[in-house]
Amino acid sequence: MLKQVRLYIKGDVIGVGFRAWTKIQAKIVGVDGWVKNVFDKPEIYGVGGGVEALLQGEQEKVEKAFALVKQGPPISRVDDVEIYWEKPKELLEEFEIRK
Repeated sequence: MLKQVRLYIKGDVIGVGFRAWTKIQAKIVGVDGWVKNVFDKPEIYGVGGGVEALLQGEQEKVEKAFALVKQGPPISRVDDVEIYWEKPKELLEEFEIRK
């Protein structure tokens, strides 16, 4: 059954290759979706911005990808991840970095 989760990732996650690393991890795990930097939601991320990601796939794979994102690449620092399970509105067929 298809599952989807939206993640709001906070910490030192901009300018450290977090999006590219997330795309690689998603491909390895086998989930689709997207990742992007967000600067216009200070109520969620604070003044420095953060990263938003949408993961879609089988529950086990989505949970594995989420666990990896919580750790982040070695050069980053993940302080907190807000997670929201959603009902998929569309079927995604790849993982992309959005601007």
